[in-house]
Amino acid sequence: MLTFLAILVVLAVLMTFRVPIAFAMGISGTIGLAAQLGPRPALAVLERTFFDTSASFILVAIPLFILMAELLTAGDVTRRAIIACQAWIGHVKGGLAMATVAASVILAALVGSSTASTAAMSASAFPQMRAHRYSDRLAAAVVSVGGTLAVVVPPSIVLVVYGVLTETSIGKLFIAGIIPGLLTATGLAVVIKIIAETTDQAPKGDPFVLKTAVKESRHVIPMVLLMVAVIGSIYGGIASPSEAAALGVMGSLLIVLAQRTLSFVQFNKSISSSIRATVMIVAIVACSAIFSNYLAFTRITHSMLEFVAVTEMPREVIMGIIILVLLVMGMFMDQLAILSLAMPLAFPTAMALDYDPVWFGIVVTKTVEIGLLTPPLGLNAYVAASQTRVPLGTIFRGILPFLAMEIVVLILLLCFPQVTLFLPDLMLR
Repeated sequence: MLTFLAILVVLAVLMTFRVPIAFAMGISGTIGLAAQLGPRPALAVLERTFFDTSASFILVAIPLFILMAELLTAGDVTRRAIIACQAWIGHVKGGLAMATVAASVILAALVGSSTASTAAMSASAFPQMRAHRYSDRLAAAVVSVGGTLAVVVPPSIVLVVYGVLTETSIGKLFIAGIIPGLLTATGLAVVIKIIAETTDQAPKGDPFVLKTAVKESRHVIPMVLLMVAVIGSIYGGIASPSEAAALGVMGSLLIVLAQRTLSFVQFNKSISSSIRATVMIVAIVACSAIFSNYLAFTRITHSMLEFVAVTEMPREVIMGIIILVLLVMGMFMDQLAILSLAMPLAFPTAMALDYDPVWFGIVVTKTVEIGLLTPPLGLNAYVAASQTRVPLGTIFRGILPFLAMEIVVLILLLCFPQVTLFLPDLMLR
């Protein structure tokens, strides 16, 4: 036990000195294995674990989904999605903010990265809202919370990483994220409408013109069809997540080439960005496996499961503790760091309590999503602040009502598991 505590101290020290989470977990896990087994056996375990994890075929989906997102972002999809949504609902009071949420849903289904979605919306939607006399507090808060939809709405990179770490069906996780994602988006729109009607932060937009709305939608329809094709192929059992990702890359490339919005320089940048992001994620997954192996050899996980088996606490209380711990972690860490650190212990515990792994994945993902908005880290708020130049404190104050709504949605998912499991249970196997 003392050795385990010492390894946790090493991990904490490395993270304090801003060592990337992948390297921090890999180094501390390797030191722990060396202390537990000896240097040579530890190196043998390290070699096998790193290769087996990084060579997993399911990881192919990660670079493909990232590349699809990079191509569409370089192809001006964000601005066009906002303009199209604004043309349809921008005429109502608070409509431009609600259009930003609608565009965030489209972008989330194509990008899969929360910070990328927030950055794109900050660059495209925030200037539009400021030009229409929205308050900076509301405008910056909307782009921050809209970006979090990419965590739940498929194809989410967080869901892929969760599926790899826990060996849960990524296809089912994607389908399970649809209703919670749409439920969250609806909640965001409701909060915006309440703010618009009770304050002067969101003025009424331009009059509705059907011809303009139809015209602007032409550029977005191919992207929506691509989104339906990717998710529909997984839902119908036609393609695996990796195959669907390949379909998405091909479709996104055809769209941007047909619309002539992608230059050769942008294409090269998309490839480079995809490689950098993929290397980071694969490193996190592989080093998390090293740390998980250390936990297995120390029997910490086994002891945790024994405690769950003999404790008289209701399983709902234990789940509540897990959620609370994840929320606190979200105040200080990004979503991938939380998954890699928490899942080696939290996932076996949830399975011992007889919870569904797909449902647990969506609940964890939703909890991680909330962490993107909570101070002191609140990663999405930091991204929005750097892009919009709005003070961080102003953004956090604007986020508060949306944060309350996020907690309500999380409670609904906890109390009514069928909201999450309805669509996966209907999937063709």
